[in-house]
This record gives sequence, structure tokens and C-alpha cells, in this order.
Amino acid sequence: MKKFFLLGASIALLACQQQSNTDFKTLYSLPKKLKEVSGITYFPETNLIYTLEDSGNKNAIYAINSEGKLTKTITVTNATNVDWEDITKDKSGNVYIGDFGNNDNERKDLCIYKVNKDQLNKDMAVAEYKVSFSYPEQTEFPPKKKAMFFDVEGFFEHGNYFYLFTKNRSKDFDGTAYIYKILNAPGTQKATKIGEFKTCNNYNHCVLTGATISPDGKKVVVLSHDKIVLFAGYKDDLFHKGTQTEIKLNHYSQKEAVVFKDNNTLLIADEKTKKVGGNVYEFKLK
Repeated sequence: MKKFFLLGASIALLACQQQSNTDFKTLYSLPKKLKEVSGITYFPETNLIYTLEDSGNKNAIYAINSEGKLTKTITVTNATNVDWEDITKDKSGNVYIGDFGNNDNERKDLCIYKVNKDQLNKDMAVAEYKVSFSYPEQTEFPPKKKAMFFDVEGFFEHGNYFYLFTKNRSKDFDGTAYIYKILNAPGTQKATKIGEFKTCNNYNHCVLTGATISPDGKKVVVLSHDKIVLFAGYKDDLFHKGTQTEIKLNHYSQKEAVVFKDNNTLLIADEKTKKVGGNVYEFKLK
């Protein structure tokens, strides 16, 4: 669910970068039927992206080729789309759906669905398992308006863990974002907060809408409507303790999805709003 990122945390080195408009290019338009794309993941062996839509839409995954054509619709029969906000995959090619959109910070049914890679060639797929979770730091549903830190629109799977980056919906937005860690295993878990960082204090420019990790695990990117934040030089999974660099995309739209195409190239997708967006873009990191 949508509403229309940088001051560095004290533990991270902040740098700012502005790349040329030539580094950000439109690859293709998304299929017209997909009006609220909220996440993408990429399969290099087939050059396909898999995407989904958020609340109010179908419990389905969509495969799109490099020309922007919808090649397959996969309905996940045993999963409900309460608010699907991102999609990712593991090293084996299994897909994970993040049903953790939480605009009002009052949900108690947050979860992640695993769809085995063998199900991706079917029209009707069955999720292999469900990971239900909660945030130990949240004790009120909803919390006070100054403590609405428990919405998420971006995550990825890495080393058999999920990493979730929160979307701050607090009054007097200051760019604070939390990073949570959840074991990739069925059942019910309490998410572990591994750190936090700050973007800027302008919600429209600095709220987080997506997250991804490079194939080699050395870079993490979080997305906002007109910029990315790049984390690098971290140890283990303490992403926020590496360098933190803001990179301007020089393009404003309702960007909702990001994934690494390779170790230095990003694919970014946005929703179409007032005739702006509805595309997949490529952005090359310097």
C-alpha cells in the first residue's frame, strides 16, 4: 500500500553522489494490466523478471521478458495477498513473497511465503511454506504516531536469512530506518533488529520503498523515489556499519522495486502515476 532517503547514522560514513542521466535509462514499459507493481526479482539465466502487486490485487506472480511482455501468470493458491510489498529469490532460484505491508502499523499477520522454483512453470502454484513473524520492539498496535517504524516494502534473502528494511511512517519523519533479520525457515518467529540508519528528513524523497543485495553479497542498495542508498565495505551482515552513499537518479517517480541485474547494474520499476512511470529502468553504478 502506497503513500506518496540523507543524513548518515553516526556509525556509517556518508557520501553523496550524482550520476549522469545517461546512467539511468528506460528499458521497457510494464504490461498495462500491472498497475501497482511493488517488487521485482531477476533470473539472469532466462533474462526474466518476476513481479507482483500489492494490496487489493491478485495473489499472483508475473513473469516478464526483456521486451516487457507478460509471459506467465502464476497464481499462488494457498497464499492471500493482504499487502504483498516485495519479491526476492535465493541462490537456488526459489522465490519469496513479502506479505508485510503495514501502512497503519497494526497488522499481526505479517508473513513471507516460499514458492519453490519447480512451481514457477505452473499456472497454479502452491507455496511450500509460510514464515510468520513479529517485531519484538512493537508493543502497541498501532503504536503512537511518532513511533510508526513497522511498515516494510523492501527485503532480500541472503545466507538463509531474510533482511527487512523498514518504511518509516512516523509523524515528524526523520529518515530513521530499521534493519531486521529473520531465519528462512517455516513457522513463527520474532524478527531480530540488527541495526538502524538514517536517510534525510524529507518523506517524499527519502522514504524507503525497496531493497536488494548484489549477487556477490558485497553491496546493498535501498531505494526511494529519486535516489538510492548504497552500502558497501561492511562485515558479515552489518550492512549499516559499512560506507553509506546516496546516489541521485535524477528522475522522480513512484519507484517501488529494485534488484541487482549483476554486481554493478540495477533494475528499477515504478508505478504509473499521472502518466509518469510504469516502466522498468536500468541504472549502472559507477
